[in-house]
Amino acid sequence: MVPKTRLIPKILVVDDEPDAVELIRFNLRAAGYEVLTAGDGDEALKKARQLLPNLILLDLMLPEVDGLEVCKILRRDSRVSGIPIIMLTAKAAEIDRVLGLELGADDYVTKPFSPRELVLRVKRLLRTGPAEAKADEITVKDLHLDIPRHTATVKGKSVDLTATEFKLLTVLAQRRGRVQSREQLLQDVWEYDNLIDTRTVDTHMRRLREKLGPVAKYLDTVRGVGYRFLEE
Repeated sequence: MVPKTRLIPKILVVDDEPDAVELIRFNLRAAGYEVLTAGDGDEALKKARQLLPNLILLDLMLPEVDGLEVCKILRRDSRVSGIPIIMLTAKAAEIDRVLGLELGADDYVTKPFSPRELVLRVKRLLRTGPAEAKADEITVKDLHLDIPRHTATVKGKSVDLTATEFKLLTVLAQRRGRVQSREQLLQDVWEYDNLIDTRTVDTHMRRLREKLGPVAKYLDTVRGVGYRFLEE
C-alpha cells in the first residue's frame, strides 16, 4: 500500500527586515512548516494569490503597500479572503491593534515577540474545527454552520468568515442561551492562557454582526459580562 503524502502547511512571512524573517523562518521550519517570504506589500499580494498559503504572518510597516492595506485587499478578494492572518507589529498602541483586527486580521503579535509564542499562535489558527464540536452541522433559523467544511450560510447564501470569526460564531452557537464572558471566549476561541486586551473579542463580534446581517440579532451583548447566542 502506498503511504499517504503528508501535506505540509505553507506559511507566508511578509516582513522587510531580513533578521526578523530569518528568525521566524528558522522557528517555523523547526515546527514542521514550509516557509514562503515576501519583502513588501506588492510581493505579498502576488504570492498570496499565486501560492495560496495556509496562513500569512504580516508585518504592519512595509514598503510600497503597508500591512494594513495588504490585509484590507486580501479580505476583499474571495480567492484568498479565508486565509488566516497574524499581524506582526512594533507598534504597541491599542489603536493599531484594533485597526488591524477591524480590517480582518485574526490575531496580532507585538515585536519583540517570543518565537515559541508565535509558533503556538500559528498552530492554533491552523487547527481544523472549533473546540467542543458537538455536531457536524448547526442550524438556527436562517443560519446554517457546516463545521467540517468551515462554511456559514444565511438564508442559503454563503457568508465569508475568517477562521477566527467562524470559530467564535460556532462556540457561541454551540452554547446558545448561555452567557460567555470575554475572558472565557479569549480562552476557548483564541486559546490565550494569559488574558490580554478583551477588546479583541469586541472587535471580532462587531465584524461578525456586520457580516451576518439579519442573523446578527441572535448575537446578544450582556452589558459588563460578555455575549450569548440567543435561544430560538
